[in-house]
Amino acid sequence: MSWGTELWDQFENLDKHTQWGIDFLERYAKFVKERLEIEQTYAKQLRNLVKKYCPKRSKDDEPRFSSCLSFYSILNELNDYAGQREIVAEEMGHKVYGELMRYSTDLKSERKHHLQEGRKAQQYLDHCWKQMDNSKKKFERECREAEKSQISFERLDNDINATKSEVEKAKSQLYLRTHMADESKNEYAAQLQNFNGEQWKHFNAAIPQIFKNLQDMDERRTVKLGETYRSFAEVERRVIPIVSKCLEGMVAAAKSVDERRDSAIVVESFKSGFEPPGDFPFEDFSQNIYRTGSDSTISTPKNENVRPDPKHSMSKAKNKLWLFGKKPKAPTLEDFSHLPPEQRRKRLQQRIDELSKELQKEVDQRDALNKMKDVYEKNPQMGDPGSLQPKISETMCTMERLRSEIHKNESWLSEVEGKQRDRRPSAEVNHHTPHGRESPEGSYTDDPSQEHRSPPQPDPHEFDDEFDDDDPLPAIGHCKALYSFDGQNEGTLVMKEDEVLYIIEEDKGDGWTRARKQSGEEGYVPTSYVEITLEKNSKGS
Repeated sequence: MSWGTELWDQFENLDKHTQWGIDFLERYAKFVKERLEIEQTYAKQLRNLVKKYCPKRSKDDEPRFSSCLSFYSILNELNDYAGQREIVAEEMGHKVYGELMRYSTDLKSERKHHLQEGRKAQQYLDHCWKQMDNSKKKFERECREAEKSQISFERLDNDINATKSEVEKAKSQLYLRTHMADESKNEYAAQLQNFNGEQWKHFNAAIPQIFKNLQDMDERRTVKLGETYRSFAEVERRVIPIVSKCLEGMVAAAKSVDERRDSAIVVESFKSGFEPPGDFPFEDFSQNIYRTGSDSTISTPKNENVRPDPKHSMSKAKNKLWLFGKKPKAPTLEDFSHLPPEQRRKRLQQRIDELSKELQKEVDQRDALNKMKDVYEKNPQMGDPGSLQPKISETMCTMERLRSEIHKNESWLSEVEGKQRDRRPSAEVNHHTPHGRESPEGSYTDDPSQEHRSPPQPDPHEFDDEFDDDDPLPAIGHCKALYSFDGQNEGTLVMKEDEVLYIIEEDKGDGWTRARKQSGEEGYVPTSYVEITLEKNSKGS
């Protein structure tokens, strides 16, 4: 169905329809633009969300729990998903919105051209009609004038009083008017014929062709809309496989959560390596009271002649149990002696691994330099072998330094592992643990000679001296405070930097040394906080 034949007289309506078509196309383009802006905003907000909940972390703060790792995997997948939304926005902007705006500009230009041609054809037809109408009016006017001249001539010709000159003049006027009427008639006929020809061309050739061009333009616009509708959907469809992989990654991350593994990591992270404290002994304070057999309600131990040790009374020992309290703070030391044994072992092993990697790099670098030196010695034109010697020497020094560091850390590690092996059997003899001092952290002494063997029979005088309230323990050395210590916990001793104290009991492996001030006040101080000097006759005792 052609617009040229069916709508030959609907130029104005076709003008309005084609304008509506372009307006609709631009409206759809605006819709696409707003949609891609939504996608851009959505992608940006997703990336900001991921950035907010996945901050930069140092190597030591890297998460190890499966729940944390799964969450960060989900954040990574969400970040990739945001990237796909950005691709959707970019493709919509390039393949849909941009294409629609370019096509709209072309449509406007083409429509303007066709409408101008139609208006020119209509103007030319109007011009032909005016010429024909003017010739028609002229012919009509000349015919009326000729009729008037004929009536005047006939009137004078029948008038007996009219002179001959008047009759001749009227006859000449009639002839002139008749001639002019004939000419007007011929001109009118010619103009009419020309107008009819132009009108036929206008409605049978020019206008149908113009309307056909407008129809083709409008149909192409409709096809273009259909193509962009499809492109709009295809852009979304192309990212579906990757989006599906992102969602599958999130599901896989959720399945990787392992509660048992997380619990094991908690144990690995916080295990101190200390053994739990043993049972407290019963201290009978009624030994010096004379009771009859019927008055006694609690049996007394066999060692009636031994006086109780007030230093190890329940109240004082209770105050020394800081398993759930605040531990005294100590500075970070090179050998990690401020850490519990298990944590110290892990940190030392980690450092050894790192140093071993650095050493391997230096070894590889040394081998590469030696190979290059051999090549230079065989081919002097390639380079001077002596120029590599400083670098080789520097590498060798670095290797020696790293080996020394590794050896030092391995010694510390062996020391920790040896103490942990010695401590393990103590759990089997908790009921036979001696009443020796407890560390401020609540663990018993690490000295295997006291924990794993039966205590030797003490000399009676030595026993009395050790547990006598009035006689203080003898000093076995002295120490100088390297740092200040606030001693906020019960059983600890406050000291200032550079203060000199007496050593009355050595560190048993738990990181605490028993000391006495010159004023006579006693308590425990961190071994790592003091520089200890023991008397020669007291070392190894």
